[in-house]
Amino acid sequence: MALNVLILGIGNVLWADEGFGVRCVEVMADTHALPDHVRLLDGGTQGLYLLPFLEEADALIVFDAIDYGLPPATMKVVRDGDVPAFMGARKMSLHQTGFQDVIATAQLMGYCPAQMVLIGCQPVELDDYGGGLRPQVADRIPEALAIARAILADWNVTVDKGRTDSPLLADPSIRRDAYEAGRPSEDMACRLGDDRFFPEVV
Repeated sequence: MALNVLILGIGNVLWADEGFGVRCVEVMADTHALPDHVRLLDGGTQGLYLLPFLEEADALIVFDAIDYGLPPATMKVVRDGDVPAFMGARKMSLHQTGFQDVIATAQLMGYCPAQMVLIGCQPVELDDYGGGLRPQVADRIPEALAIARAILADWNVTVDKGRTDSPLLADPSIRRDAYEAGRPSEDMACRLGDDRFFPEVV
C-alpha cells in the first residue's frame, strides 16, 4: 500500500531567506510530476492549522530555513525523532516554534507521521523585510529537491519530470518570479514603513 506523503514548505517569504521552504515546494510543483498520494503544501506560518494535514500523512518531508549554527547556505538533513528538536533550535521566527508545537500536538494525539525528514538550509540573511532569497540560498533549492527525490525513492514513490497542480500552494501573485518581478527599485522602496503615515517634517 502506498504511503500518504506530505511535502511541506514552511516559512515567511517576506523575510528574505525565511522563504526558503516555501520556494522549494513551489519549484517542486513546477518541475516534478508527483503521484496522487503525495501532497504538496505551502505551510507558510500557519502553525497549528497544519495539524489536519499531518493527521492524514504517513510520512512527512519539510523544507525550511534553519539556523543550525553552520556556515551560510549549508544544507543539513534531520530525520524522525530529531526533527522536533531542530525545529525549535536557535529560534529565528515564530513559525519554527509553531511547527515544533504542531509536531508535539500530533504526537500527543497519536497521529504524527511515522517517518519525518527535515531538509534545512542555513540562512544568509533574515533581517530584511520584503527581501527575497539571497543567491547562495536560492542556489540550494535544486540540491534540496534532489535530497527529497532520493527520500521519496527510498519510500518507493515514483517521481517524474513534469508539473504537479496543487490547490495548497500560494497564490501565483506572490510566488517567487512574480514577487521578484514586482519589486520596486531601491529608490522607490520604503523599507521602514508606509510613508503615508510618517509625520511631516517642518
